[in-house]
Amino acid sequence: MNNSAVGSALKYPCERCPIRKLKVFRPFAPEELEFVKTFKSGELNVESRATILTEGTSSTHLFTVLEGWAFRYKMLPDGRRQLLNFALPGDFLGLQASLFKEMSHSVEALTPMLLCVFPRERLWKLFEQYPGLAFDVTWLGSREEQILGENLLSIGRRTALERTAFLLLHLHERAKAVGLAPADSFSPPLTQQHLADALGLSIVHTNKTLKRLSDRKIIRWKNRELEILDVEALREIAWWEDDEAGRVRPLI
Repeated sequence: MNNSAVGSALKYPCERCPIRKLKVFRPFAPEELEFVKTFKSGELNVESRATILTEGTSSTHLFTVLEGWAFRYKMLPDGRRQLLNFALPGDFLGLQASLFKEMSHSVEALTPMLLCVFPRERLWKLFEQYPGLAFDVTWLGSREEQILGENLLSIGRRTALERTAFLLLHLHERAKAVGLAPADSFSPPLTQQHLADALGLSIVHTNKTLKRLSDRKIIRWKNRELEILDVEALREIAWWEDDEAGRVRPLI
């Protein structure tokens, strides 16, 4: 992983964190903010396509995404890849290695990224002394489990059209929550291969499925800009239940 700025002067001290001000994130109590300021050991600039965490290895650090997109994935020995989910600003990376000693999946940057860096060994102090933050870490881990459950349902039971509609809505709603999709048009940094690897479909099948949605004038995707033309139709296809609307979520 190409990186820089670990432990040097911070671009964003915790009290001036650009994503803390977003309404989707719960505010810290003063003592929590003071702890997180000492917990954070630096910032990490990551280049697009760089590997942040590698399956089977153990990292001494945890990360919060400040800027950029990444994806979690598993790879078979013959090169076939399954994208598990996507990481956007506010998401927490590396918790699994803190609890199980090594990662069971890898994480790769989709875009240039800026990460907050936390030393793994100080996580236990957070659990011992700050129950509110400990709950937040547990919530973040549970949320990943929830997202994986929806993705498993897509791969196992949703049709190609349903799973594609669900993934597009999921990405749009998450991007909108962190200010990356101000309207029904946004630019996810994804190729059709990324979508195919997330959907468990061939790239040909993925292309045909996107074309079906486009022909029905439900979406328009051109030059990686996705415009949702008929959000209600897309929700109906996906059997969408938006249970996170207006929910305030944790941020470490």
